[in-house]
Amino acid sequence: MVVADDDPGAENRRLPTVTLDGWRQFVQEKPATLTLSPRADIDGMDIADREAYDERRIAYHSELVVVETAQMRAIINRGRMLTLLNQREISARRSLIVDGPWASGKSTTIKMLGKVHEQTVRRRWPGQDRIPVVYITTPPKGSPRKLASEFAHFLGIPSRARFNTSDIADAVCHVLTEARTDLVIVDEIHNLNLATSAGEDMSDHLKYFTEHMPATFVYAGINVERSGLFTGVRGKQISGRSVLMRTGTFACDDEWRGLVATLDTALRLYEHAPGTLTRNAKFLHRRTGGSISSLSQLVRSAALTAIMTGSEAVTRQLLEETPVDHAAEQVTPRDERPAR
Repeated sequence: MVVADDDPGAENRRLPTVTLDGWRQFVQEKPATLTLSPRADIDGMDIADREAYDERRIAYHSELVVVETAQMRAIINRGRMLTLLNQREISARRSLIVDGPWASGKSTTIKMLGKVHEQTVRRRWPGQDRIPVVYITTPPKGSPRKLASEFAHFLGIPSRARFNTSDIADAVCHVLTEARTDLVIVDEIHNLNLATSAGEDMSDHLKYFTEHMPATFVYAGINVERSGLFTGVRGKQISGRSVLMRTGTFACDDEWRGLVATLDTALRLYEHAPGTLTRNAKFLHRRTGGSISSLSQLVRSAALTAIMTGSEAVTRQLLEETPVDHAAEQVTPRDERPAR
């Protein structure tokens, strides 16, 4: 029996990427692969072996593949370019802001940027004890102390009540400078609202980090231009130092059909007719509103259902019956979908 090369299992859960151990696990992981065993071998398995085999297939389909889009490639290339541009910078370093609506692939894209960068650093300086990338999220209704604690949490630096904000920030900057961190990713930046005093304080503290670490900062958030990030003097300063790139939904064009085809060929189901997803690319676009995140969720959920029910095929009917996120459901409500 030939199964997944890395033998994914249901208990192989990922650690959060907002910790150093979780981030390193993410960076070191290889894309999931799985080869279907011959049907005759499956029919000859006992119940326990068949359940274990299906668990491996479920684990594979729960991840499936990260579909690389033109948007993702452009953002990764720009981020890598900025890290090179900032290497010898002695004044204000340029940052990258990734802006877009919900479920448009922002977090996936900036994480892939961090993964590509760290793998490049590891290849160039093998064996060195570096922390090339830090990944944190902006705390909601945050404060400078909460922001500093996000960095400390990633690094595993214990936070004690007697430590003030400056103590934590200085410890973080020292560790990251010594570890030669050169890329800091800050997700959910829309939580930083410069229209509030708390947002202003947190912005000032974030600026402190950018000035005390020789690193390129990458931010991502939902509709940041309308969330107050660029308002006032602080916002103008952020705007003047940052490159803005956007993610968004896809048109129903050749790229969309290519994304759908990639997911179709990644399925490992015994009764699935190759090309089914591609033939329904237009329907899938209406069903998901052109969102790559919603498309991935829909196809993966349908594949898991096909395994658990024994149907072993992702069909148009199954795609219609499988729930997607509420935002995508609102694009084309169930009672407005055209008849097949």
